[in-house]
Amino acid sequence: MIGRTISRIIIEGRADRDTSGGMIIHTRLNDGTAVCIRTVRKDDEQRLTQGIAKLSTESRYLRFFSGMRQPPQHVIDALLDVDGHDHIAWGAIASDEPGQPALGVVHAFRDADDPGQAEFSVTVIDEYQGRGIARLLSTVLLLDCRREDLEKLTVHILPENRAAILLAKSLGADHVHRESGVTIFDIEIEPALASLREVSDVPGIADVFAAFEAGEA
Repeated sequence: MIGRTISRIIIEGRADRDTSGGMIIHTRLNDGTAVCIRTVRKDDEQRLTQGIAKLSTESRYLRFFSGMRQPPQHVIDALLDVDGHDHIAWGAIASDEPGQPALGVVHAFRDADDPGQAEFSVTVIDEYQGRGIARLLSTVLLLDCRREDLEKLTVHILPENRAAILLAKSLGADHVHRESGVTIFDIEIEPALASLREVSDVPGIADVFAAFEAGEA
């Protein structure tokens, strides 16, 4: 859950840079809501904690395997410790709403023992679930992971988290095994991106691909 006030005109389907040089992507959700997608920074702590507090008890449990209103500070610190290589994280904010609230965030933590692999997670606040944010953020993350030479993501999902399992399977996830009641899936980045290119019901995904392709040109 991240965000920053952006005092400028939004050009939809385009990307620009923030003051630190990070990419900012402007697009819309399936229902027309304007969103800004950018990388997470250390000064996002307040929006991160506010976003987590907006999650329902069930959503916090499915994401953190705990229903506590806020994770411990060391977990917050880890989520904000983003370097763009070993820890890649992007978030979405509602560009046109008062206060520009945080809507969702996605993370990839590189495996120290297997540098071509990272652990993947995505969170969307309850009132914005089902509007395409999870797939938008997954697309951004996968493209950034590929740029950072990652090849595979693993995701740990509770069996009752049907939405997360459906998302993982839509990305071509293979069920690896269960561990302590948690189902573990592997997602190969290149096939997942190929699948996302074919998605037609989340128009903003095309904007994400275009932004990365323009940035790498």
